[in-house]
Amino acid sequence: MAAGTEPAQPAVRRLEPSLRRAHTREQKIGFCKVADGTRIAFASVGKGPPLVKAANWLTHIEHDWNTPIWGACFADIARDRTFVRYDERGCGLSDWDVGRIDLDSFVDDLEAVVDRLGLSRFPLLGISQGAAVSIAYAVRHPERVSGLILIAGYSSGWRLHADEEEIARRNAVRQLTEVGWGTDNPAYRHIFSRTFMPDAAPEDLAWFDEFQRLTTSPRNAARFQDAFGDIDVRHILAEVRTPTLVLHATDDQRIPLEQGQMIATAIPGARFVPLDSKNHVLVEYEPAWNACMSHIRDFLRETGI
Repeated sequence: MAAGTEPAQPAVRRLEPSLRRAHTREQKIGFCKVADGTRIAFASVGKGPPLVKAANWLTHIEHDWNTPIWGACFADIARDRTFVRYDERGCGLSDWDVGRIDLDSFVDDLEAVVDRLGLSRFPLLGISQGAAVSIAYAVRHPERVSGLILIAGYSSGWRLHADEEEIARRNAVRQLTEVGWGTDNPAYRHIFSRTFMPDAAPEDLAWFDEFQRLTTSPRNAARFQDAFGDIDVRHILAEVRTPTLVLHATDDQRIPLEQGQMIATAIPGARFVPLDSKNHVLVEYEPAWNACMSHIRDFLRETGI
């Protein structure tokens, strides 16, 4: 399915309209190609030293500013940084019809964007599976990564540590995804919304249900779940040599707190910060969001990166 084949956009909300328009207008979108021929869409906004966000699932660089989950976070970062992000292969404005969807290809996507922009050194932000991508890239290119900020991350996918009951649940959800992701009935996608943001407002959950259809195809949504289950960077955590901040919600309903603690324990000198939330993806009106952004700003200032 081509990246341009999209269902109708859900109603726009979040962020002040003037701020949303400003970011959308100022955002610069470009494209680059990975060695395997996959086209990756990237965007930059703001001024100042660069900060790169590794891609994670459920993004669309054209629509992210309008979401209740990404817009405020991105705007905060772009206040005094050149903020660079991209859609990973299989979603958003990047190519959807791709041969590979796995950890190595995710790292290749990040590598292609950084090379295309000619960035020599920068802090790297990784959210959810983007944390593993960031870790792998930092080990592959230690000369380029000045710091790691990892939020709600994990070093090993669910297939590598889940019990039989959890694996059965995950496989059942995967099957539902393939048959129901693209339908008008939001019940299938609501499974993800409730685990990603159980404490979000009902209107935000409804928004997220629809936003999911903008980001990828039903087949790719299932393929992403398979890929996330196989991620494993545990063996390289000790090789990270850059200042690292690890933030994780204490009651994350999707990725247990222990996964974040494991990362922080294994990366030399990493700083761990628990956040009082149930949400895997923080929303701007919860206290944990403000705490998270404050810790990120402090980390960047204290490390001088």
